[in-house]
Amino acid sequence: MRTKAYPPELLTVGEMHAADRAAIKAGVSGERLMEAAGAAVAIEICQRWASRNTVVLCGPGNNGGDGFVVARLLADAGWDVRVALLGEAAMLKGEARINADRWKGPVEPLSPDVLDGAELVVDAIFGAGLARIVDGLAGQVVRRLNDSGMPCVAIDIPSGIHGDTGLALGEAVEADLTVTFFRLKPGHLLLPGRTRAGETVVAQIGIPDGVLDEIVPQTRVNVPVLWDGAFPWPRLEDHKYTRGHLLVVGGVAMSGAARLAVRAARRVGAGLVTVASGQEALPRYSADAPGVLTVPFATADEFSEILKDERKNAVLVGPGAGVNRTTHDLVLAAAAARRALILDADALTAFSDDPDRLFRAIEGVPAVLTPHQGEFSRLFRLSGDKLVRARDAARTARAVVLLKGADTVIAAPDGRAAINANAPPTLATAGSGDVLAGLVAGLLAQGVPAYEAACAGCWLQGAAAEIFGPGLIAEDICDSIPAALRLLQTETGF
Repeated sequence: MRTKAYPPELLTVGEMHAADRAAIKAGVSGERLMEAAGAAVAIEICQRWASRNTVVLCGPGNNGGDGFVVARLLADAGWDVRVALLGEAAMLKGEARINADRWKGPVEPLSPDVLDGAELVVDAIFGAGLARIVDGLAGQVVRRLNDSGMPCVAIDIPSGIHGDTGLALGEAVEADLTVTFFRLKPGHLLLPGRTRAGETVVAQIGIPDGVLDEIVPQTRVNVPVLWDGAFPWPRLEDHKYTRGHLLVVGGVAMSGAARLAVRAARRVGAGLVTVASGQEALPRYSADAPGVLTVPFATADEFSEILKDERKNAVLVGPGAGVNRTTHDLVLAAAAARRALILDADALTAFSDDPDRLFRAIEGVPAVLTPHQGEFSRLFRLSGDKLVRARDAARTARAVVLLKGADTVIAAPDGRAAINANAPPTLATAGSGDVLAGLVAGLLAQGVPAYEAACAGCWLQGAAAEIFGPGLIAEDICDSIPAALRLLQTETGF
């Protein structure tokens, strides 16, 4: 099993335009780029389908120009191709006009009727920089296309999806295959763009990789190359104390969440894990896990006494802790001890009435916050798309924020962000968030920096779930972590 390999950089629409300009400045003409883009799409189509009646839907910009190239190349290969255009051919400019003139067949006006009799549709109406709602005639065509169930290939991104946000602007195409160029955009991975794009292929069309040195993109796909240099593979001279000592606050009424986190932290390599909880709950944490240490406490002051042992270098608070004043005070005590800190679930909701108190407390602490959308909304009053909100939250909290979901975003206060792309739908099961918190906490305990620990933990959880397959429950994620680690060794050549 291998996760889909994408180049790690994600480019915004503006950054992609900058890459095009830099390539042209370096001597790669716009005409050559468009021809290469159309050829890449035509190749992907011919690899998947036999010759069939195909209609290419072209828009008024460069995306439409790419469509004209695809139409010409498929027709040259013997395919039965029709072209429909939104607007007038005389209004096309630049390379789009050049390639429209090279198309020798008729150009029909775009309408829902052009789909009649088609067996394959190429969507080249709008590109990733779409800035208006898709409605009217274009919206009617998109609705008819989606309702038809015909296979569809989108050029660059499905029409109606914004390349930066993944959000649908009115009607949006549901593609079976999307072919984009040079690098993915955030909208290919953020929902709903990710589901609308279908299978996504990144084609190289002659833009030199060196243009990235000038652009310096801040958003990445969460792949091992981002963090494998910081991954704490055990060394021959290591022992349990050199591999970190994680302290986990265990709930009294709900012990299962913390037990899952503890198991994940141990699997990912934490040398020692201690559960601190009420005396009456401690047997639940050690009964089926003899390698787990336990220590009782009753108050935040007693918890602070536990933290005087400086060998306990990372703290996890939240899973099953309860939304109450005690959890609130335990977070403040852990932050005051200045240990690496991961806050999940109840540890975040406990500060919903005074989030600034939390942010002040963790300033300067290597901290990771792992909210799902509901917890995020209670802690942060932010708007915008998911990537923008995660970045703004990280700057506000001055901590790494891992905003969970099928399109998890990990953001750092310095502006770096990664979108996770390997999480299967089976992770939608109770306890998966607790496992993720444990993975990140176990890596923090081993000295991995907060951003890299969050990215690595998220990737490992996705890999473990994908390896296990259908029928997954949270306990299975923990048991599949060794296989995910072996996959990581294979992918990184460790």
